[in-house]
Amino acid sequence: MLRKILRWLFTIIGVAVGSEITYLLIKHLKVDVIIGYEVIGFNRVMLIMCGGLIGGIILYLISPLVINLGRQSTRKVEKALQGTPASEIVIGIVGLLTGLIIAYLISSGPLKLIPFAWLGTILSVLVYGLLGYLGVSIASKKREDLFSLFFNMVKNQSKKDKEKTMRNESKASPKILDTSVIIDGRIADICKTGFVEGVLIIPSFVLEELRHIADSSDSLKRNRGRRGLDILNRIQNELLMPVEIVEKEFEELSEVDTKLLKLAQVMGGSVITNDYNLNKVAEFQRVPVLNINELANAVKPVVLPGEEMIVQVIKDGKESGQGVAYLDDGTMIVVDNGKKFIGETIGVIVTSVLQTAAGRMIFVKPKSAVDNKVS
Repeated sequence: MLRKILRWLFTIIGVAVGSEITYLLIKHLKVDVIIGYEVIGFNRVMLIMCGGLIGGIILYLISPLVINLGRQSTRKVEKALQGTPASEIVIGIVGLLTGLIIAYLISSGPLKLIPFAWLGTILSVLVYGLLGYLGVSIASKKREDLFSLFFNMVKNQSKKDKEKTMRNESKASPKILDTSVIIDGRIADICKTGFVEGVLIIPSFVLEELRHIADSSDSLKRNRGRRGLDILNRIQNELLMPVEIVEKEFEELSEVDTKLLKLAQVMGGSVITNDYNLNKVAEFQRVPVLNINELANAVKPVVLPGEEMIVQVIKDGKESGQGVAYLDDGTMIVVDNGKKFIGETIGVIVTSVLQTAAGRMIFVKPKSAVDNKVS
């Protein structure tokens, strides 16, 4: 059925083409002079109809050949497309459209200036064919690079939109990380709890310092540097809060700590550190500081004078007769007259608590000594 419809469609096209060709011949070649009589009125109509009839007959006769060739070509194209990934087809279409758009711009621009219309038409056809082919060819050969570029652009745009949204939602000042607090590692857990707001800033000079530490010949320093780099990777990959690497350098300054404070002043941010000395210098320069050690001390259980505890005396203290013990969180306990109890677990009574930015110390006395004094 489809074959018959196509044959009749070709016949109609043949009639139209034959009639048009006959009309053009009569108009431009002066057929009346050639055949010997004037072609006007009814004669002209009959001649055009004859031309259309001849054109219809010719296309009707050759239509089976054209249909077969078209069917074979279609099958070859389908077979080729079946073995071609959809991504290659899409990128080929995009390349073709790009080439045709460029060809259109060239044809409607420079080629219009050619004084010979027929030459401009020929060149235009050649430009369309050449750029269309080049568009498909280049796009197919560079498809991996194009896909990588596209996905990177989408990913970067998505990341930028996410960071922009998070910045708009949070009016908190940016938090600039110190080298010591990155190596310490607790900052990742603190940020994960959501208590720290704002953008985490990692200065490029801090990254450079970490790299130097990780490349150190000293095994202890090398391990500390590698731990810091691992913590940074964890911060970037696991935290929901935005993280930025700032490339700003202060060439006139040599010390990393000085650069850190200068960057905090420029950005209007706060420095996160556990360096006691940096904490003091920042306070002097009126730079906001968040000290991890102060935070750790603040969340430790409160111990009041008079409370009883059970501790194990580990070693002797700095002063004569003192012993030293530790709580599970690392808090140092100084036991008065506890040197003789080294290696033993004893009951003690808290006498005082000393709180500093560097940590907390608890001073105690053995419970036995207090009981003997009371009795």
